[in-house]
Amino acid sequence: MTESPAPDLLAVLTRLADALDRLAPPPVPQPDLFAADAFIWSAAARRLEPVPHVNRVPLELLCGIGRQVETLRENTLRFARGLPANNALLWGARGTGKSSLVKAVHAEVNRILDAGGHPRLALVEIHREDIPSLPTLLHILAEAGRACVLFCDDLSFDGHDTSYKSLKAVLEGGIEGRPTNVVFYATSNRRHLLAREMVENEQSTALHAGEAVEEKVSLSDRFGLWLGFHNIDQPTYLAMVLGYAKAYGLDADPEEIAREAREWAVTRGSRSGRTAWQYIQDLAGRLGRPLPTPSDV
Repeated sequence: MTESPAPDLLAVLTRLADALDRLAPPPVPQPDLFAADAFIWSAAARRLEPVPHVNRVPLELLCGIGRQVETLRENTLRFARGLPANNALLWGARGTGKSSLVKAVHAEVNRILDAGGHPRLALVEIHREDIPSLPTLLHILAEAGRACVLFCDDLSFDGHDTSYKSLKAVLEGGIEGRPTNVVFYATSNRRHLLAREMVENEQSTALHAGEAVEEKVSLSDRFGLWLGFHNIDQPTYLAMVLGYAKAYGLDADPEEIAREAREWAVTRGSRSGRTAWQYIQDLAGRLGRPLPTPSDV
């Protein structure tokens, strides 16, 4: 017959168990993925932070990228309706509307879903430095069950960063792969995401030079949809500026707006959607006209 522990020993064991309970991290709260339509992933806290107001512009104000708009819109709409859709890489020149397009398409697709009485789509942003936590996030999103566009802005890899290899496996190549309720959209200034020195490092250790090239393109190959964004010409730039001015009721002479906008672009050395928006903010300030606050439509 087993003897019960002495009272003193039982008390010590109880105190030890209580101390271990206090040292253990609290359980990760299950996110309510239906509490909002947009979230930011906090890797340190392993938590999805709701975003009540998304910083974006209406889809109709994105000029000069008509093909990209239609392609990403259709891909996102198919995904939201439970049909096959591709991961998308939006690459190209800075300030040309890549991240603006992702956010605008999310709002547009949700308007279409609302009109049809279908569940809305969630937008979840993961920061570049949190890519190593992507498997954890995907597990959380898969458990939640809501259809999500997972978005990473300005994605690229430099130096000795090897987290791109885990991203490759998560997107398409691993055992689990991408959950069916998640599609991954990324923006980047680089078509192949890897810095030149990373490819050169691969070449120095590879048995065959072609292996480095394969490594370079294999990550981008995980994105079934590639959308290129390029520097815009002056008529498109001015169309953006005048479109913003009209949409936000900035009453000024169009010829004067065009002249100022051209000068604004020259001083910054580029014509882009970002440059156009920065000019509009300056114009609105000088006219004493507040611009609308970002709204979650």
